[in-house]
Amino acid sequence: MEKASNHPLAQAIVRKAAGMALPTVQDSRAIAGKGVAAMLDGQIITIASPRHAMQDGALSSTAAAQATAMESEGKTVVVLYTGTALALIGLRDEPRQDAQETIRQLRSLGVTPIILTGDNQRTAAAIAALLHTDYEAELLPEQKQQTIRELAARGPVMMVGDGINDAPALKQATVGVAIGSGTDVALETADAAILRNCITDIPALIRLARSTMGNIRQNVSIALGLKGVFLVTTIIGMTGLWLAIMADTGATVLVTLNALRLLRTKPAGLAQKN
Repeated sequence: MEKASNHPLAQAIVRKAAGMALPTVQDSRAIAGKGVAAMLDGQIITIASPRHAMQDGALSSTAAAQATAMESEGKTVVVLYTGTALALIGLRDEPRQDAQETIRQLRSLGVTPIILTGDNQRTAAAIAALLHTDYEAELLPEQKQQTIRELAARGPVMMVGDGINDAPALKQATVGVAIGSGTDVALETADAAILRNCITDIPALIRLARSTMGNIRQNVSIALGLKGVFLVTTIIGMTGLWLAIMADTGATVLVTLNALRLLRTKPAGLAQKN
């Protein structure tokens, strides 16, 4: 069921099952923000979050207690079930090696990071504590979108995501950034993409954008300043028309050369390749 999914939890399950003889399922479909369902030997089998399994009446009180105990250890739990639970699978989320450095760089840029996740509260709290950042957990795709809308009402918001569930929030954000290793839906929805699977490129992208905007402001000031000076001097007779035309051409050359300085910009985290 998880073979066709790009979700990190699905990939972890597939890696764990490597080498096993797996049956073939039919009519596999994603349940947005909840899990996956498919047909196996004529019956519907589902792998989903404990909350969704409880809503379907597939999780007994004993199994629910086991799931809660696993979550209290900082694990994300998924339930495999038909009418009743067949198995509980616990997966431990760990921050990426570059996560803490990314958070540090974002804070140094004046950006306030917040984690939005569909995972349970306990797992999200454990990860957020390691990264020293705020979080909101157990969010469905539409709830992520609503949270981004509320944050955007207070100022510009950049949303970074890689999954199908992130697509609505990526679209809602002021700037949506997709991770290159993510799903096609996220990449198509986002305004920008980090092509390397390296999240320190996110603060690097912000630095590059700020350098570009600074360069644009400089170029506008140079162009308008020179035009203004020679407009005045030409009107009062200090310079001739041809000199003003040459100055206008010179302004074009100056702003072009100034813009080319961006080629030398090497924000930390961005790959420099020929």
